Amino acid sequence: MTTTPTTSLAGRTAVVTGGAGPLGRVLADALATAGARVVVVDLDGTSCAATADALPGTGHVALGADLLDPQGISRVVDVVDQLGACDVLVNNAAFTGTSGVPGYAVPFEEQTDDAFAMALALNLTAPFSLTRRLAPLLRAGGHGSVVNVSSIYGLVGPNMGLYEGTRMGNPAAYAASKGGIAQLTRYLSTVLAPDVRVNAFAPGGIARGQDEAFVERYERLTPLGRMGTEDDFRGVVTWLASDASAYVTGQVVAVDGGWTAW
Repeated sequence: MTTTPTTSLAGRTAVVTGGAGPLGRVLADALATAGARVVVVDLDGTSCAATADALPGTGHVALGADLLDPQGISRVVDVVDQLGACDVLVNNAAFTGTSGVPGYAVPFEEQTDDAFAMALALNLTAPFSLTRRLAPLLRAGGHGSVVNVSSIYGLVGPNMGLYEGTRMGNPAAYAASKGGIAQLTRYLSTVLAPDVRVNAFAPGGIARGQDEAFVERYERLTPLGRMGTEDDFRGVVTWLASDASAYVTGQVVAVDGGWTAW
């Protein structure tokens, strides 16, 4: 008799970085809904607490930490070590194109080395460091799953025509770091196998009140005819975190309404 794997995460502990941001809150809620105890990690402890308190279930942990600071990384590791479990690690914290970092989401010639380095530190180095240091706990539980958040701009180059006439930008550091996350996913999937699975999903553009001209152009180039919402990523994070994807590792799943299909 075979057992059909489920998306239940009952009895498991999930760490979600960037967990108090718009996407992070939804990812944390999806995992909590599936039964996980969630450790909500973000820069602002008060926002983490509000997010953790709003999650279904009990035992969730709010953890304010600056992942650009080695002490912040150590704080996350220390708290999770004290909990004694880490079954799921969702590396979601990142600077995006709207993060407001000086010298980041500006025309290419104005982008700075400092902004590039800062974005790589949060978007790429922090996931590497957290995964490396939490690997023993991920292995120990028997169901270890790392879910990295990449982007369509980690898979393809930007269509700069989308941004013409708007104040929006597309930083080189974002593309480089999200492409790096895709390759780090493949690397870690072999290094941590067979005890820990490592996958990523690549979101398409998420509707957040962007310039109307941008939205119209973007939707015209999307087979499903719309931008994404945070709720569009509930299913993929739950699937990748759970035993329902037990034979899946090293993959980057585009969740983009078909954007990268043509």
